[in-house]
Amino acid sequence: MGTLLRSESMSLCQLFLQSEAAYNCVSELGELGLTQFRDLNPDVNAFQRKFVNEVRRCDEMERKLRYLEKEIKRDGIPMLDIGDNPEAPQPREMIDLEATFEKLENELKEVNTNAEALKKTYLELSELRHILKKTQQFFDE
Repeated sequence: MGTLLRSESMSLCQLFLQSEAAYNCVSELGELGLTQFRDLNPDVNAFQRKFVNEVRRCDEMERKLRYLEKEIKRDGIPMLDIGDNPEAPQPREMIDLEATFEKLENELKEVNTNAEALKKTYLELSELRHILKKTQQFFDE
């Protein structure tokens, strides 16, 4: 497999794909790591493109994954290393992944909130116990 270095020979190609096959073709090309894409519509605003909603969904899922990864690393839980370039999921799998990430993020936020509440309660109760011990010593004297 080659690299995309300046000295390496390259070919400029233009692909015409059917809408139904575009995702699979682009994901296969991306997984090979030998392709660069050129924007043929540079004057079009990013928010006017057809795929902007899919990109936003992917960005949101990436944010959730980074949050989950940060929490996993913070707790010292070992993670399975699958390499740098995992295979792109199929569009129908994206919906399931999105729902799973949303569920995991909500559960983790709830666990963190409960852990903070427990720490706060523990500290308050420890403080009260310490006060009771000191007052008991005072009254014993």
